[in-house]
Amino acid sequence: MSANEDQKNAEHRAAMQALKAEREALMATKTDEAPGLLLVHTGDGKGKSTAAFGMVARALGWNQKVGIVQYIKGKWITGERQFFKRFPDQVRYEVMGEGFTWETQDRARDIAAAEAAWATSVEMLHDPQLELVLLDELNIALRYDYLDIAKVVSDLQARPRDKHVVVTGRNAKPELLAIADLVTEMTLVKHPFEQGIKAQRGIDF
Repeated sequence: MSANEDQKNAEHRAAMQALKAEREALMATKTDEAPGLLLVHTGDGKGKSTAAFGMVARALGWNQKVGIVQYIKGKWITGERQFFKRFPDQVRYEVMGEGFTWETQDRARDIAAAEAAWATSVEMLHDPQLELVLLDELNIALRYDYLDIAKVVSDLQARPRDKHVVVTGRNAKPELLAIADLVTEMTLVKHPFEQGIKAQRGIDF
């Protein structure tokens, strides 16, 4: 090994030691005793529900129990639904939507479905067996004012202190963002739909 490589390696080691010390000092200011977190995945990009279902898989890996309420998507068969139904003892999976809003074309019906879905969501929020609750596409129901945002915020804030909740969907309401612990906005850069390609099984659903 050349002297130049020895110097680079020594500089790298010194930099990593400094980084490690800085990281340890930062972590010393943090706590493991966190309350239940409210996480919001929003934005125009693909991946909001995908990321949330990844969290569901992670929770199952720790033998946690999870509740899932799907708004809007209706009876559409999806890969995640097919997969998570294999874990009936750990996952309560409720498909509550009537389908996409442009398919139903019935506002009163959509409101009724959203209200029923929210009632189920509140039930899950207060179920002591569930450690994580995923409210998939709730933001869409809120966007169209199918639900009262003030009531949704109030119910979320009234959940048990240790309950983690993930909310997905575009156009998250400012009131929801204000109470969230984490907000991730998916940004659209490029999408195969723009190239004339429809949603693909195993990739999009």
